[in-house]
This record gives sequence, structure tokens and C-alpha cells, in this order.
Amino acid sequence: MTGSRRGGFTLLELLVVMAIIGALLSIAVPRYFKSLEHSKEVILQQDVTTMRESIDRFYGDTGKYPESLDMLVDRHYLRAVPVDPITKRADTWVLIHAEEPEDNGVKDVHSGAEGEGERGVAYASL
Repeated sequence: MTGSRRGGFTLLELLVVMAIIGALLSIAVPRYFKSLEHSKEVILQQDVTTMRESIDRFYGDTGKYPESLDMLVDRHYLRAVPVDPITKRADTWVLIHAEEPEDNGVKDVHSGAEGEGERGVAYASL
């Protein structure tokens, strides 16, 4: 058989496939990163809520605020101080101390992350 074609793909066929893959990735990748940022914000909200509830339970049990977040871990109100999903560190939490002279323990906690979430709300105000 003269002129028979060898198996394989032509350069044009490979370019068409690469163009299709590129188009699909240009749609999927931005959505992936947006969902990743959304999940970090949801985790941040959940961690702040958990720490605030633990502070409230500590206050309800002892009548005073904890001196630090580590005290909540030591007394088993938390398993560990959560890592801020935005800063990726556990030591960036902003602690709000009570203004009472006899008890100036940790009354509230906020994220130390800079910037805003997808709804335009600053991470530090969550």
C-alpha cells in the first residue's frame, strides 16, 4: 500500500485539542480560586464564632475572662488555638480585652488579617 498514513495525530489536531483545553481551563480556574477564597472566609467566620463561644463559656463557668487564648486550650475549652485561614498563622488573632480594672482578660477576638472578603467586609471586623 503506497501512500498509507501512519498512526498518530497531526499538528493541527493537537493544536485544536490544546485550544479546547485552554478554553476550559480559562473558565474553571477562576471559579476554583473564587471558591477557595470563599471557603477561607467561611472557615474564618466559624473559627471566630467558636472562640467567642469558648470565651463566653469560660466566663460563665469562672466569672472572669481568660487571660489568653492559650488558657482556653489549657482548660479544654478549645482543642487548640485555630490557625487564621487568611494569614495561615495562629498568632495573628487580635484580642480585645475587657475594660474592667479587676478583670482585663480576653473579652473578644478578631482576625488580624488585612483586606476584605468577597462581600466587602473587612476580615478584621468578622
